[in-house]
Amino acid sequence: MLTPAPPGSRAGNRATAERWSELLRQSGHEVQVVTHYEGEACDAFFALHAWRSHDAIQTFRKCWPETPLILALTGTDIYRHQTEYPLPTRASMAAADVLIGLHSLVGEDIPEPFTEKLLTLYQSADANSPEGDATSRSEAFEVCVIGHLRKEKDSLRAAKAARRLPDESTVHVLCAGKPHDRHWQSMLELEVRENPRFEWLGELDKADTRALMARCQLMVISSVMEGGANVVSEACRAGLAILASDIPGNRGLLGEDYEGYFPVGDEASLADALRRAETDPSFLKRLSSQVEALAPLFTPEKERRALEQALALAIQRRAGLKG
Repeated sequence: MLTPAPPGSRAGNRATAERWSELLRQSGHEVQVVTHYEGEACDAFFALHAWRSHDAIQTFRKCWPETPLILALTGTDIYRHQTEYPLPTRASMAAADVLIGLHSLVGEDIPEPFTEKLLTLYQSADANSPEGDATSRSEAFEVCVIGHLRKEKDSLRAAKAARRLPDESTVHVLCAGKPHDRHWQSMLELEVRENPRFEWLGELDKADTRALMARCQLMVISSVMEGGANVVSEACRAGLAILASDIPGNRGLLGEDYEGYFPVGDEASLADALRRAETDPSFLKRLSSQVEALAPLFTPEKERRALEQALALAIQRRAGLKG
C-alpha cells in the first residue's frame, strides 16, 4: 500500500493508509505500507493519490502487468490535478483496475470512461463518542476547525467569519492542525494576535482531537475542495453538528438535504450560520440529528467490506484482462 505521506505524519493520506492496512489485516491479509516503490513483488497494489503516485504506478504496471491495482482518488486528484497535470493523473487512473472514491459524487467529476471502475467507500470512525466530558464545556459557544492549515482547506475562514459576529456573541473558534508552510504560519500568527475569538491548539493526536470534538458544540469544514474528509465521518459518529462549505466532497458525504451548508469562501454567510447555530437551539438540534442519522454509513465494518469488495473487483477485472 503506497502513500506519499511518511511514517509519523498526521496527513490524511497516512491516516487512511494505516487504517486500511489494519482493516485488511483483520481480514487475514498481509499488508506493507510504503512511501516508495521500486518494483517489489506483491499480490495486489493499493495506491493513494493518482498524481503523486504516478511514477510508482507506472513502475508497478510495467513490472507486474498481471497483478491487480487499486487506486484511491484524493480531492486534489479530482478537483485540481486532473486539470493541472492531466496526463500523469489520468494515466494512473487508466492503469488502475478499481478506483476508490471517498464520497458519492466522485463519478460526476471524473472522465466518463473511468466511472465503470469506480467504487464508493466511506471512511470510518470509531464507534465510541469522543473522549471528554461535554458537561465541562465553557460558557462560550465553541466551534472547532480540524485539519492542516492550507489553501485547499481555506482553514481560517471560520476565524474570519467570527470577526463579523456582534459583541454579544460568545462564539470561540478552536483550530487544530499544522500550518502547511511559512505563509500559513504567518497568517495563523496574525489571526492569533488580532482575533480574540480565535485560538490555535497546534497539531493534536487522536485522543486530543476526540476530546476537542466533545468540548465543542459545532464543527466548521470550510474546504474549497475535498475528496471526502474523514473528519466528517468522525463528527457524524460523534453526533457533532457541522457547518460545511457547499462543495461536492461535502455534499457527497452529508447529502443534498443537509441544512448546514454555506457558499465556499463566503465568510458573511458563514458568520450568519454561526450566529444562527449559537442562538437558535432548534437549528443546532436539527444539524445534530442529521449527522447522527448519517453515522451508520461510517462504521469500520462497512469500510472493511468496501475494501474487500475493491480487492475482489480488482482481481476479477485483472483476470478478465488476462483472459
